[in-house]
Amino acid sequence: MTRYHPIKIGRFRTSKRELVDITKAWFAISLAFTFIFSNIGLNNLSGIISIEFLIILLASLFTAGLGFLLHEIGHKIAAQHYGCEAEFRSDDSMLYLAVGMAFVIGFLFAAPGAVMIAGHISRRQNGIISLAGPAVNYVLAVLFLGLSMVIPLFGVWKIGAMVNAWLGLFNLIPFGNFDGKKILFWNNWVWLSMVATGVFLVFF
Repeated sequence: MTRYHPIKIGRFRTSKRELVDITKAWFAISLAFTFIFSNIGLNNLSGIISIEFLIILLASLFTAGLGFLLHEIGHKIAAQHYGCEAEFRSDDSMLYLAVGMAFVIGFLFAAPGAVMIAGHISRRQNGIISLAGPAVNYVLAVLFLGLSMVIPLFGVWKIGAMVNAWLGLFNLIPFGNFDGKKILFWNNWVWLSMVATGVFLVFF
């Protein structure tokens, strides 16, 4: 894997290219969620330049957008722990699609990119790397639920909890390139326990 301008922070390895890609994806996904949360879009442009829109954007950056960001970083850190090269690469066309769909029809389809991994790993290691993303979302969901009880903030924390719980559970789908397929291939019981956790967080 080719990396650009390598940067090392302790044991964490990144690059200028990766930081740019992560920032793009973080902002684009947060903006898409902002259009949905604010009901501002093609048919309602009047509120796009307002304090309310800015507040919702900031809330999205640190709840929904943060969930997508840390999900990918979770994969990256786990992969690097096993000696792999791992860097996030954004899919710019999918970022445009996510923002465009949210703005035009108020629906979010998000596939902002993925962590590209190079190295030799076992089935177990691959499962753990895949597990790291949804696990991060569950931790964030619980954290935001806790914050909603201690510091009520107009429902912002509850939205962050729900988005992260759904994101973790959605990625456990055992098909295609979803995390769930790799986790299930490694360990059925781990996959089932993660699904049960997600269902509990989402519905109870």
